[in-house]
Amino acid sequence: MTSKQWTAPFRYAGRAIKQFFDGDAAVKKIELPGEKKVQWARNLPYFAMHAACLLVFLVGFSWIALGVCVALYFLRMFAITGFFHRYFSHKTFKTSRAFQFVMAVWGMTAIQRGPLWWAAHHRHHHRHSDEHLDLHSPKQRGMLWSHMFWFTNEAAFGTNQKAVHDLAKFSELRFVNRFDSLVYIAFGVAVFGLGIGLDALFPALGTSGWQIFVWGFFVSTVLTYHGTYTINSLSHKFGNQRYKTGDDSRNNFWLALLTLGEGWHNNHHHYQSSVKQGFYWYEIDITYYLLKAMSWTGLIWDLRGVPEKKLMSNRNDQGSLSSDEQLAASRAEGFAAPRKKSGAASTLGKKANDAKDKLGETAGNLGRKATGTA
Repeated sequence: MTSKQWTAPFRYAGRAIKQFFDGDAAVKKIELPGEKKVQWARNLPYFAMHAACLLVFLVGFSWIALGVCVALYFLRMFAITGFFHRYFSHKTFKTSRAFQFVMAVWGMTAIQRGPLWWAAHHRHHHRHSDEHLDLHSPKQRGMLWSHMFWFTNEAAFGTNQKAVHDLAKFSELRFVNRFDSLVYIAFGVAVFGLGIGLDALFPALGTSGWQIFVWGFFVSTVLTYHGTYTINSLSHKFGNQRYKTGDDSRNNFWLALLTLGEGWHNNHHHYQSSVKQGFYWYEIDITYYLLKAMSWTGLIWDLRGVPEKKLMSNRNDQGSLSSDEQLAASRAEGFAAPRKKSGAASTLGKKANDAKDKLGETAGNLGRKATGTA
């Protein structure tokens, strides 16, 4: 065995460690979609995160630990759906540069890479949805791969800066995107510190630093992972298709609840530029409600809605909608829909239009006689 051969595992491990701490380090440019092959060393922290959930049997259970787990799931799912998805990927609203950075760091606490990486891959998905180049299409890659393994492939490691040139111009976003592990470590320390603080200040809660760390960091993060991943996998398999989008995207009420509104996926693929993905009042979209509330504070503004022509176009159920349903749909979206005229108003309007037409015809005849034209 040559020295190159016996040192290969160490070089492989060293490269994986370097890539973990520096997201831009030694990233090979591989033609997409790449092989269905997991890079185990590079993704060891990801798999370790899952295994660490078993530590709940060592640290035990408390209601406060469960509460922290659920709260951090909610806060980070909102950051992924509201910030990484609806802002960085689709720019459905505007904000300041300072709060843009806050949104980036907040979203990174979900430990799903940086905002540029996330947005670049998501934009790629929309360009090639359920086609051969779609990295997480259940139709092309299978359910399990599209759900939780597609990003473990070396082809998915890098960030396509050209796909997010509008974001890459900000140096602070490039920095956190490259050194994303710094945010993960800081977040983990903060969660552990929270547990220590709760134990010291409120001992009656019966918790500890390690218990809150396991439930708030490991368990909550893994739940946030798989909640997010359902949109890549399950929402392209289960649900209904209101719109003809040319792919397998579907609307799913249960996934919308789980992901704070992302389950209205067919709506989203029909019109990506809207800040709301629940197009109708009965389609629960918690992320939109929270973003709307944030707009009242002035932190974000210019929230983009759904134009009426987009709301009603290219539908699979077009023929089944009555005029009343269309009017209700328009009003629910805040559009100035035309009201129905009463019989008397309609008759008066028709007479006025007839008189206007006759007057125009008379004026035209007089004009032609004056100029001598036919």
